[in-house]
Amino acid sequence: MTVRSRLRQLLAGDPFVAADCYSALTARIVEDVGFPAAYMGGHATGMMHYAIPDNGALTPTEMIDQARRVAEAVDIPLVVDADQAGETVADVYRSIRLYGRAGVAGVHMEDEVPPKHSAWDGPLMPIADMQARICTATDARVDDDFVIIARTDELYDVGGGGTGSVAEAIRRGVAYAEAGADIFLPTMATPEQVLAIAADVPIPIACYGTLVPGVVCALATGWGTASAARVHRQWALELYQHGELPPEAFEFPDKDATIRQALHDGVVEGWAVGTGRPLRPPAP
Repeated sequence: MTVRSRLRQLLAGDPFVAADCYSALTARIVEDVGFPAAYMGGHATGMMHYAIPDNGALTPTEMIDQARRVAEAVDIPLVVDADQAGETVADVYRSIRLYGRAGVAGVHMEDEVPPKHSAWDGPLMPIADMQARICTATDARVDDDFVIIARTDELYDVGGGGTGSVAEAIRRGVAYAEAGADIFLPTMATPEQVLAIAADVPIPIACYGTLVPGVVCALATGWGTASAARVHRQWALELYQHGELPPEAFEFPDKDATIRQALHDGVVEGWAVGTGRPLRPPAP
């Protein structure tokens, strides 16, 4: 079974959470604690790797580069925020091909127009244009198991470009389903709105945050970057002010297990023994 077919299997079963990651290490942690899938958001990845906001400045190739590293580190399916997947349908085609070849199980594409989440109060992408992007994405996927999630920011009326209309969100969901999307993601929908949307949109619904009735999965994002940056600042300030750090600043529970230290040690030991090289004595 491929990682993409496992995502399809998950989507056909009980609702699940795809947990926040922004790097190979954080994806490995998500996998090790037991989540069945990981989610790599654009806001998290842009902030942690490039120190930029989520205004659409992160390019598809930058996101794909990071996604490849994450997907290689885990065996669970990885869902990635593809933003608009590029400026044109030609960009969309190439981006989706590259995401598939990078080992990603699925992506979501959104109907905002860059610069998104910004001071510009721009409208959402016309429905016909978003449908064209979805059609292109379905044509470009490397196999039929690759999941295309269509995200609308119609309900994200503060910083998202939408108007807050549930009726318009439903209209977009129906149109995106007709274009071939597998899942519909109405950003910022309340639990009540999710139920209303699910009643009229003919494809499964996803949400952000925690699971609510009516969805097949939740993308739990935002907490990973916030917690990592907060702790890093805490210890940086401690070091700057006092010139030293306590032992707990260097502690990472289960570090060796998380980075598969024993596996790599075994590879080196096998090489040393097999070639007659000396081994380091075991630690006392």
